[in-house]
Amino acid sequence: MAKHFSGYDYVPDGSGESVCQKGEFVFAAAGLDHGHIYAQVQGLVSAGAVCKCVWDSDAKKVADFQKRFPNVPVASSLEEILQDPEIVCVAGASIPADRFDLGKKVLLAGKHYFVDKPPFTTLEQLNEAKELVKTSGKKYMPYFAERIHNQAAEKANELIKAGAIGKVLQVLIMAPHRLSKNARPDWFFKRERYGGILTDIGSHQFEQFLEFSGSTDATINFARIDNCANPEYPELQDFGEASLTTDTGASCYCRVDWFTPDGLPVWGDGRTFILGSKGYIEIRKYIDYSDAENPSQILFLTDANGTQRIDCREMKFPFFGKFILDILNNTENAMTQQHAFKAAELALKSQQIAELNHGK
Repeated sequence: MAKHFSGYDYVPDGSGESVCQKGEFVFAAAGLDHGHIYAQVQGLVSAGAVCKCVWDSDAKKVADFQKRFPNVPVASSLEEILQDPEIVCVAGASIPADRFDLGKKVLLAGKHYFVDKPPFTTLEQLNEAKELVKTSGKKYMPYFAERIHNQAAEKANELIKAGAIGKVLQVLIMAPHRLSKNARPDWFFKRERYGGILTDIGSHQFEQFLEFSGSTDATINFARIDNCANPEYPELQDFGEASLTTDTGASCYCRVDWFTPDGLPVWGDGRTFILGSKGYIEIRKYIDYSDAENPSQILFLTDANGTQRIDCREMKFPFFGKFILDILNNTENAMTQQHAFKAAELALKSQQIAELNHGK
């Protein structure tokens, strides 16, 4: 199978469907510190968007970007992007602690912001972003890839919304990632810069809790972080877990970690288990051990009629097209702003609780 050893530059296979005419939705890429920018750009382009230009203060990062997207010219500065009336959105994946600063400039310039997760590293940034969204009328939309850019997760969401398993009672998520120490930049190991493990990779999981359970809020029951096996990087949190109860009564638990073994041919054996009142779903996001030589986008559905193994590789990625249309039509079909901010808030508050407990 195709081997994906690192999550930070993993661009999912598959494509979207064009939802607009060429030139109708024009965006730019700025802030290239994390490899997720490639997936963000590819998702938008596959749905019909045009990436007009790219900018970063680091020329090497720009050159690497152009290897992936050779037809995208380089802007002379960030200001060129912000002042271009044709550009309606900016996609960014700068260092997590700097993402809000870029987003603030983008929204104040009258453009929408499509930002890599985590969208914030502090609650203060989140609160200021809420006010900016109100005053600007623009979107501040995080890239929660573990659902919106995962075919099996999107298929599971479709089944849940169709009532296939009844009311969601519990969501369990295991989200291991490969550390790839030697490939990581210095900021990756600095708590203030990456925001903590629950803020960072945990943010995906909190978004899925809300989405799969159909919730708008949740109570944090328990949260823990630790450095279990990387003492040479004391600010790195290599393990995190959290338990929540949503406002619909669903029980939620996630485990996030940096302990993917080198022998695994994918960057993480991500799994999600969703229990409903009439059945349950297991999502195997990146590998299926019964067929480990082939790419996996598999889910298992069990209900009153039996068990189905569903290959989701033909599933498209509807988020990107919906997001483009949301901006063009002033709608909220891809993800509501309230939902996006609530997922970020729960991640930040869980991180805060976990660090307070860790200090005891």
